[in-house]
Amino acid sequence: MNGYLLFILTILLLGYLIELTVALLNLRSLSPALPDEFAGVYDQGEYARSQEYTKVNTRFSLVQSTVSLLATLAFILAGGFNLVDEVARGFNFSPIPTGLAFSVILALIAGLLNLPFSIYSTFVIEERFGFNTTTVATFLLDMVKGILLTVMLGGPLLAAILWFFETIGPQAWLYCWVAAVAFILVVQFLAPVVIMPLFNKFIPLAEGELKEAITGYAAAQRFAIQGIYTMDGSKRSTRANAFFTGFGRFRRIVFFDTLMEKLSVQEIVAVLAHEMGHYRLKHIPVMMALSIAQMGIMFFILSRFLENPGLFAAFGMEQVSIYASLVFFGFLYAPISTILAIGFNAFSRRNEYQADRFAARTDGAGTGGEHLISGLKRLSVSNLSNLTPHPLHVALNYSHPPILARIKALRQSAAQPGD
Repeated sequence: MNGYLLFILTILLLGYLIELTVALLNLRSLSPALPDEFAGVYDQGEYARSQEYTKVNTRFSLVQSTVSLLATLAFILAGGFNLVDEVARGFNFSPIPTGLAFSVILALIAGLLNLPFSIYSTFVIEERFGFNTTTVATFLLDMVKGILLTVMLGGPLLAAILWFFETIGPQAWLYCWVAAVAFILVVQFLAPVVIMPLFNKFIPLAEGELKEAITGYAAAQRFAIQGIYTMDGSKRSTRANAFFTGFGRFRRIVFFDTLMEKLSVQEIVAVLAHEMGHYRLKHIPVMMALSIAQMGIMFFILSRFLENPGLFAAFGMEQVSIYASLVFFGFLYAPISTILAIGFNAFSRRNEYQADRFAARTDGAGTGGEHLISGLKRLSVSNLSNLTPHPLHVALNYSHPPILARIKALRQSAAQPGD
């Protein structure tokens, strides 16, 4: 058997077995006993409902992963990639448009495979547990907008990458890296003023107690705010959230309308203080720098596998190409990506603890983070969060620490003199 094919099949099967094992361990870590920290916050019935939500989503995810694995294996072994390549080449385009056609066809196949799962998750599972507020019209419109954005933004980037690899030579990976970084930075600036308003309405926060509390906190932190907005998150879900977006004069503070319904003014300010902590502690530029470095590593390794005959033979391809090399490399890079993701998640969880401590010190309430704790509790209950995830599940999948770990860290920090 082709060595590349054996490696790819092993990676696919091993990845699936790890996901299955972690999911089963996570289900076993569920306990019917309500943690003491949530006594009086969760009633027993709602806590049982949150565990059922975890069980349903875990089983659904495993079904989706199983179907995806079987479809991928069948597609590879049956020569599906070569068939798609023949269709793309049948248009008689030059290499770059042919590569775009090849990528579009694969994306359509993947999208059609995932569409039933997306529909079921939104209109069955989320509906069953009271989260879904998405209408069929909104769902379809979101899908169309997402496709158009992918074509308009992703298409030129992919074309540029293909052009660099087709024409530049051994140093093409550097040009691809620079182009990808420039693309990310441009999108970061465009997102709050162009992209996000395509999907949601952003309304300046009305005058009142909350706005006064936010501007007062920002002034105390000498933090210039370019805009405070509410977002109609309730048009898709009852889940609550808040975030910063954009840079410089495009920077915005955004609150889901659902968040404002569920948290008190003091709790919202504490959540804002946490988000501001990420800015003050330079978490965002550091994470971006790490992501950019990881991207450079990926392009460099990719450049070593372009038009590799053994790799193309593994996928049953009759002709080699730059554009197919990009797709096939993704299979080889998967284990590296997983390892890096574990590291990124660990670093992100560390940042969350630091942002929590920043919020506890600066929210102006002098309660040692109690407003943030109460806000986190309310959000956990509202979102039916799993309070007792398995540590291995956390390591692989959580960018934020589990809620009980965050609360414990906040209480320990408050108990330390001078912290």
